Amino acid sequence: MDLGLTGRVAMVAAATSGLGLAAARELAAAGADVAICGRDPDRLDRAAAEIDKAGPGRTVPTRLDVLDHDAAAAWADRTAIDLGGPHVLVTNAGGPPGGPVLGRSLDDFRAAVELSVLSHVALVQAALPHMRDAGWGRVLMIASETMRQPTPRYGLSSTVRPALAGFARTLVRELGPAGITVNVLAPGYHRTPAVASMPDLDEVAASIPLGRLGRPSDFGAVAAFLAGEQAGFITGTTLVVDGGLGRGI
Repeated sequence: MDLGLTGRVAMVAAATSGLGLAAARELAAAGADVAICGRDPDRLDRAAAEIDKAGPGRTVPTRLDVLDHDAAAAWADRTAIDLGGPHVLVTNAGGPPGGPVLGRSLDDFRAAVELSVLSHVALVQAALPHMRDAGWGRVLMIASETMRQPTPRYGLSSTVRPALAGFARTLVRELGPAGITVNVLAPGYHRTPAVASMPDLDEVAASIPLGRLGRPSDFGAVAAFLAGEQAGFITGTTLVVDGGLGRGI
């Protein structure tokens, strides 16, 4: 399927591994030029080389911590200069520490909000002026299925991530007239490096109705579709990508 992304420019945050890398790779395969960011220069270079091989467009890596909001704004402006656009923004950041929510300090909650909510907000604010200028845009925010299905395993994530859905839904009416869609992706367990290290991995996989963990490419394909022309009438949604684990959400 031609997703209409040839000539489009995508920014994908935290794309050196896992689901960010998967999304960037699928966007490149669909024809987009891709700007990625990450903190580790070696992983960043390896990811850029992998993404570059996936498609015909350019891949531009930038060393960046998504918690540095000024740097995020500069990244968007630099992408506009180097590649044009950006037309697609995929926000992404690591999740807060796992474990129950009871006993956490207020500083723990503040850090979780900063990482799992405000880092996304800052990137959106940085990219939107360029999307408005283009008259076309796709905002995709990578969150977690915990925003729809709270779990004690990830108490902080379950508490703060729903705010991201609220932010996305609030943007929908404001950005619709500008031709910009806004959606949230809520992934479940995929075979990423973080998930692969879980001690109860086999048990988790067995609990998924499809009987397996998701492949990163499963998730990347969904992200690429929502970024494409065919998804132009999909906005304001939170799409759970979890193999049916949430059952009914």
